[in-house]
Amino acid sequence: MRTIRDHSLISVTTAAFLALAASILPVHAQTAADAALNMANMLDGAGGGVSGDDLLAALEDAADAGQPMAMWQLGTMYENGEGVDRDPVKAFGYFAQIANQHADAAPKGVEADIVAQSFVKVGDYYRQGLPDAGIPADAERSHALLLHAATYFGDADAQYRVGLLYTQEDEMGVNPLQSARWFSLAARKGHCPAQAHLGDMLFNGVEGIEAQPIEGLMWLSIAHERCAGTGDAAWIDDLLNRATALATPEESAEATALAQSIAPQFAGF
Repeated sequence: MRTIRDHSLISVTTAAFLALAASILPVHAQTAADAALNMANMLDGAGGGVSGDDLLAALEDAADAGQPMAMWQLGTMYENGEGVDRDPVKAFGYFAQIANQHADAAPKGVEADIVAQSFVKVGDYYRQGLPDAGIPADAERSHALLLHAATYFGDADAQYRVGLLYTQEDEMGVNPLQSARWFSLAARKGHCPAQAHLGDMLFNGVEGIEAQPIEGLMWLSIAHERCAGTGDAAWIDDLLNRATALATPEESAEATALAQSIAPQFAGF
């Protein structure tokens, strides 16, 4: 396999691509997935002076050189049919390559989010099955991949998904305490659907968890603000409106004050 040091085997376009990747990686605020998207946007078409074919070739060369960001971008392109023909088999291959090669990457490393999300995506493929790639539906393996992303990498989306699995008998089995635990982990990282589910559970109470209407309303209010304008806004607003109709004015006022004071702590990274 080619490496970054094999300059004779990497095109000038690819070298520029890798240099740009390094230059746009942030110190704290931006994730590696953000960097991959920005990198593609900057190189795309007239904006970057690079044709679609050159961009694809550069990504492929960078992926061959072991660059997770390039593999991620290619996997996303083939998964969604962006600039290439949609090809779930190729998409699976790139995501699986990231997961296989970087399963023990530093959990807080700059590319950890890409690796974690690759585990999530591979888990999704195993959940549904991908016959064209010889991948049968395998719920147990799907759960194991998701749990690795949720536990080792602490990925908020993976933690949220594990929380959902504990609400379904045919998945991990209904376990409200486990579900609330995973929703709480994701909620504190700023995952607004997790915040909404946690808020609903706390407001109403579930087996093993006494109703806590003020804290529940607080989380629902935070989720309402953070998910505004997204595809999740409607069902989150329904949960909030339902809870607000049942809460006392005093509970609503206290929950609103709490949400305003502590929401910045749970705004995500």
